[in-house]
Amino acid sequence: MVADEPLLMSAADAANAMGAEEAVLTLPLLVGEGLPSFGDISSAQVEQAIPVLLQQLLAELAALETSLESLLDAESPSAGEAILSWDAVMEPLHQLGERLRWSWGVVSHLNGVCNTPELRAAHQSQQAAVVAFGNRAGQSRTLYRALERLQQQHQASQAGSPGHLDATQQRILTAELRDMQLRGVGLEGPAQEAFNAASQQLAELATTYSNHVLDATNGWSLSLGSEAELAGLPQSLRDLLAQAATDAGEAGSWRLGLDMPRVVPFLKYSQRRDLREQVYRAQVSRASSGELNNSSLIEQILSLRREQAQRLGFASWAELSLASKMAGSVAEVEQLLEDLRAAALPVAQQELAALRAIAARQGAPEAAEFKPWDVSFWAEKLRQESFELDSEALRPWFPLEQVLQGLFGLCQRLFDIRILATEPGEAPAWHPDVRYFKVLDGASGAPLAAFYLDPFSRPGSKRGGAWMDECLGRGFNRAGEPVLPVAYLICNQSPPVGQTPSLMTFEEVETLFHEFGHGLQHMLTTVERPQAAGINNVEWDAVELPSQFMENWCYDRATLMGMARHWQSGEPLPEVSYQKLLAARTFMGGSATLRQVHFALTDLRLHSSWTPQSGQSPEQLRRELARTTAVLEPIPDDAFLCAFSHIFAGGYSAGYYSYKWAEVLSADAFSAFEEVGLDVEDEIVATGRRFRDTVLSLGGSRSPAEIFEAFRGRAPSTEALIRHSGL
Repeated sequence: MVADEPLLMSAADAANAMGAEEAVLTLPLLVGEGLPSFGDISSAQVEQAIPVLLQQLLAELAALETSLESLLDAESPSAGEAILSWDAVMEPLHQLGERLRWSWGVVSHLNGVCNTPELRAAHQSQQAAVVAFGNRAGQSRTLYRALERLQQQHQASQAGSPGHLDATQQRILTAELRDMQLRGVGLEGPAQEAFNAASQQLAELATTYSNHVLDATNGWSLSLGSEAELAGLPQSLRDLLAQAATDAGEAGSWRLGLDMPRVVPFLKYSQRRDLREQVYRAQVSRASSGELNNSSLIEQILSLRREQAQRLGFASWAELSLASKMAGSVAEVEQLLEDLRAAALPVAQQELAALRAIAARQGAPEAAEFKPWDVSFWAEKLRQESFELDSEALRPWFPLEQVLQGLFGLCQRLFDIRILATEPGEAPAWHPDVRYFKVLDGASGAPLAAFYLDPFSRPGSKRGGAWMDECLGRGFNRAGEPVLPVAYLICNQSPPVGQTPSLMTFEEVETLFHEFGHGLQHMLTTVERPQAAGINNVEWDAVELPSQFMENWCYDRATLMGMARHWQSGEPLPEVSYQKLLAARTFMGGSATLRQVHFALTDLRLHSSWTPQSGQSPEQLRRELARTTAVLEPIPDDAFLCAFSHIFAGGYSAGYYSYKWAEVLSADAFSAFEEVGLDVEDEIVATGRRFRDTVLSLGGSRSPAEIFEAFRGRAPSTEALIRHSGL
């Protein structure tokens, strides 16, 4: 409470300096709690509010340090007596971080889903100051001493005595100490100055990289004007291209872009090999030329990361990254990837041979010289021939509303929760497409959480991909009132066209289930301490466990057949189609696994062994790896690294392997349901409750290995993943 007085003075001083005290202090971006008023937050407000917030937080941080210093410098207490309490250190520290996370999180969120030149500029104008505050807090010697004192008090205490910490507190404290070490708290003088300057530069480079990818994706289009150019395209894609052309003022034509809902089905169905080549070359060469060229940024990012790691005593960025993950070493990750590569490569080679063979049977010239833009097209042909399964023909059975009903019904069945849609306008939103849902406990009806769903692609303003992020975390607000978690669930699936609702591909259904798995771990946490609630404090290479686990339910009979109904007739998905989906589940599984290994190994080697003095560029390193992790050599135009946002502008640097690492856990977790029988309702319900009470509930309060064993009764096994992958 003492810290509030200088905090308020600092806020007033800052507001007076800006000449708009009351207006600034009441800006929606400074509220710091509750659902953000998205529609009231402008780019100008970002530039106005963030400096005020940071000045407030700096004053509050200084007051906290002063308070802690007086306690730390006091005479040592008698045996068994604690100098510091958890609440005196961790709670104000959490509130500092939460206020910044809330405000800057809103800015970052809007920058991803409602991107405009003005908002982008506002974000960039404040990013350096936000990073500087993070460094200032992360390098506070006073805070670090206080954390060390909490640890020493615990080590010297008995259970139940002052200073003793429970298991969750110990885990949070260990992570805080480690994170401060990784943020440079042990550095001094020029070394710390260099570290902070590099942190600023890395943040700026990541933002620039991401903007280049977005601009390059949005900056390419191809207008199709004849029936011949549309050969092979399904009606749903034709309608989408026609709508895009109309929106661009080109009514009467069809407009192709590089966003996933357009480019993926085009490469799969277009009979025009020349157009497939043109689109493929544009896709893989994004952000690799002209003003949007990311090549030099990649080398700068990699070099700076290596320098940062070495300043902190690590040999490479990969070693630094693994310091906070489940995997124990670079060698351990390399071994996992090599095991998968060795299993997947011969299968992928056989799959490529099968694609060449079907092209040859149909007399296609590409059989003699197969190219990357032929893979999706002939894979779909082979899928149809092998399983009589047309991916596009399944769309009418997966309208978004029914898929949501199926997903929500599954969650009610497994986890005893009810999900209710709210009326438009009941919660603030950032776009008319966005919907807000409440999550209730199934038994008591008590509110547990809520989430936003932003399902559709919006080329031009919304970045690609799919993700879950935190809007609000479980905890308590500044008045001590409980806060329920709220998640952002963002997808980029096919939007409605005219009177036709959003009809999803099966891959889009899987993506929705995947992101909802992340959301469940965020929303169903029962951990009271916010630093370890939900996905907080969960090791990065375990965070994909619940998301990949949920994907498995897309193939469960009760789940799939319960939601797959024709959007016009209401007829259920034919049984024969369901059986074809099951049979095709591992179709091209070797190629899919090998592709992920290629990405993961490239990421790991770039961050463990590449240096500017290595004699090769990052792209050359990637191409060298492709000799044993790809069955088709990348074309000269292929500049995949220039759009590999996961590792250069996301959180997956030296951590892309996490998808495969966590897939071992998720496949084994789902096998617990298979073992009791997917049609044995009582056993499924009991197993689902156990999954909720462990994986979804305990979050980062315990280690992932401990939580997995609490659910499964044993350590994880790779057997289920190998079986599910068809390897």
